[in-house]
Amino acid sequence: MGKHFVSARAVGLIVVSLRRVRCSAAFKAAGTAKIYGHAEVLQQLKDIADKLLQPKETRFIGDRLHFVSVADGEAVSVIGRATTFFDIHSTKTKQFGFSMDIGGGKKLTCCGDEPCNEFGKPYAENSEWLLHEAFCLHSQADIFDPYSKNHSTVKDACELAESLHVKNLLLYHTEDKNLSARKELYRAEGKKYFSGKIHVPDDLDALAL
Repeated sequence: MGKHFVSARAVGLIVVSLRRVRCSAAFKAAGTAKIYGHAEVLQQLKDIADKLLQPKETRFIGDRLHFVSVADGEAVSVIGRATTFFDIHSTKTKQFGFSMDIGGGKKLTCCGDEPCNEFGKPYAENSEWLLHEAFCLHSQADIFDPYSKNHSTVKDACELAESLHVKNLLLYHTEDKNLSARKELYRAEGKKYFSGKIHVPDDLDALAL
């Protein structure tokens, strides 16, 4: 979880979670929510919440909204699925990925906000689903300069997934200059390097695992 994630997106994550538990409380239901992360990022989340949200919202933190600290290599049950968290050894800030058992001997792995490296490959290998950033098309790397930000191109992510024997590759954390054609363009470039299925979701798309 990178610094820009904490500063720009974490508030949304907390607000959505708090609204869920507030609705549960209003109807006297037993709803709770959990956010998993390493200790440092969870403290950042709490600090942001305390600064930006009202006491009537933050009072649910620790009561109905639980921050669960995990360590590198630790396996816990998340929504009933065995999930192992791993340090991706980010070049920017401490950041974890995860690999989740989705049943039938299959796993879903998320590599975080940077290219999957040697630390993440043992978790990502043979994944039924691999969630991997792809900042732009390789053909547009000179325009978007992904490597200076320690990001991948579609080609890079697809070559990696192919080498790790992945079945489904979901590409995210992309540039947004051509959203209407992004799916087609990314799939067209990716299929040259990856023999599995390529998914390039839009906001609010739902996928069946």
